[in-house]
Parts: sequence; C-alpha cells; structure tokens
Amino acid sequence: MKPSAPRTPTVSQLRAFAAVAEHRHFRDAAAAIGTSQSALSGAVAALEESLGAQLVERTTRRVVITPLGERIAEHSRRVLSALHALTEEAEAARRPFTGPLHLGVIPTVAPYLLPTVLRLVRDAYPDLELHVHEERTPSLLGGLADGRLDLLLLALPAGGALPVAEIPLFDEDFVLVVPPGHDLAGRVDVPRDALLDLDVLLLEEGHCLRDQALDICREVGAEPAGGSTRAAGLSTLVQLVAGGLGVTLLPATALDVETGRTDRLAAVRFAHPAPGRRIGLAHRPGSARTAEYTRFAAALREALRDLPVRLAA
Repeated sequence: MKPSAPRTPTVSQLRAFAAVAEHRHFRDAAAAIGTSQSALSGAVAALEESLGAQLVERTTRRVVITPLGERIAEHSRRVLSALHALTEEAEAARRPFTGPLHLGVIPTVAPYLLPTVLRLVRDAYPDLELHVHEERTPSLLGGLADGRLDLLLLALPAGGALPVAEIPLFDEDFVLVVPPGHDLAGRVDVPRDALLDLDVLLLEEGHCLRDQALDICREVGAEPAGGSTRAAGLSTLVQLVAGGLGVTLLPATALDVETGRTDRLAAVRFAHPAPGRRIGLAHRPGSARTAEYTRFAAALREALRDLPVRLAA
C-alpha cells in the first residue's frame, strides 16, 4: 500500500513539539506552554502521525530528538516566530504606536539624531517597544526587505535593488572641517571648487556619506586624499583632520558633536547653494503601519526643529 502524504501540521502541534525540543522533558515543556502533559504528548504524537515520521525517542529517563526531529524543530521555531510577527503587525495596525518597532539607523545619523528620536518615543509613545539597529545602508535595506527591520532612518534616496517607500524629514548642508590654522578656517562663503586644492579624507567603503563626498569631489574635478587612510566613523575622521592629515566633510547635524571634542578643528561654510544631503524614513511599500510611520515622521520633524536643518514639507 502506498504511504499517505504528510498532512499540514497545526499550530498547536508545532508549539508543543518546539517546547519539547527546547526543554527535552515533557513535564517541563507542558508547564512552559501552559498545557497538561497528556495534551502535550498527544499533540506531539499527532504531529508525528501527520508527518509520517518519528521525531522523538521516548525513554523512561529522558527525551531524545531524532535527527529529523531537530530539523523539524528548527522549522517549527521559524513558523511560530513568523506567526508571532504576523499578530504583532496586526495589533500594531489596530493600536498604533504599540508593540515592537525595529528601527534601523545609519552610523552617520545615529549619534546625532537618536537622542531626539528616543526622547520623542519616551514622551509621546510610551507603549512603543523600540529596538535600534545601527548598520550601514546596504545592511539596513536587506533587513527591511527580509522583515528583520520595520523602519529605516537614513540618507535619501535609499537606493537598493528593491523598492522602498520614503518619507523625507529634512535637508542639511555639508560643512568643511579643517585644522584651525588653515587658510579657509572660519570662512562662510567658500565655493565648492576650493576642494580642488585640498586633501579630502573619506570614510571607508560601505558608508553612503563616503559616496556623497566622492560625488561632491567629482562634481568640481577634485581628487580625494591619496593613500590608504580611511576612517570607520566620523569621530575618527575628525581626529585625522585634527592631526593634520587633511580635511573632511561633515553633515551639519554632526558638526557640534564632533568638533566639540577638540579645539584643533575649524568649520568652513560653503557658498550658497551648499552641498548637502536629505535624511528621511524608509519602509516597505504597502506596510500595514504606513499611516503610523507618516504620523511618526511628522512628530519627528517637529522635534528636530532646533537642529541646523531645513525641514521637509
């Protein structure tokens, strides 16, 4: 007789088996998910019958998960995690600004805007469970695409292979940072082509700010500083400038924080229109939380009003 095809397991069966695989004990597993030991044992047996395979070896002393059972347990955990995310998404849509929100932020924004973001969430959205992930743009976009992240705070346009929905927050100028004795120190009307005669230091590859700085240099025909000197973050970059290795471009929101750590730096303002970047939020198109993100963006713009930026309409 031809064996019957496996049947689709139920959620209760997967939950029971995942608990057994985690605790390796029927009594402890039953207590963990709030059911009786007999009900849990029955659910595991029903799962084995549905799949037509043995998942658990039962002995008088311990529970042994078969090799196939280990693989099924991993699938079960992923399915249960996905179902949990599904219910959280629905709950968030029903009750905005509640439950978990995984926010991805690029490193050239995080230290300067996160204090405002965190204060806004604490004061205005106390039921929102915020999780912050500081990563570079390609990683953030990947996390958004696979559901690991919900919302991104980054430079726009975000780019990437998959479409994203963008909500602009503000535009900010770039400021040239030089040693205090530099000929340009303190000037406020410097044309972009002044970069032609300067050694412009850059962040290492993978930062969108590096790409933006390169674009500005190429626009006027300037070459960035030669050699292998690169920085992983803006704090290191300005220390290289303070040490006399060159000059660099900083976003206006980072200027006070980064130059405030030393007196060996001076700011140079570009003539209008200054080069700059746009910062905003990005999320998956068609997300159930789109209206929530739009409201959050409006509140965040208002909270950022005192920063040296031009708020988006």
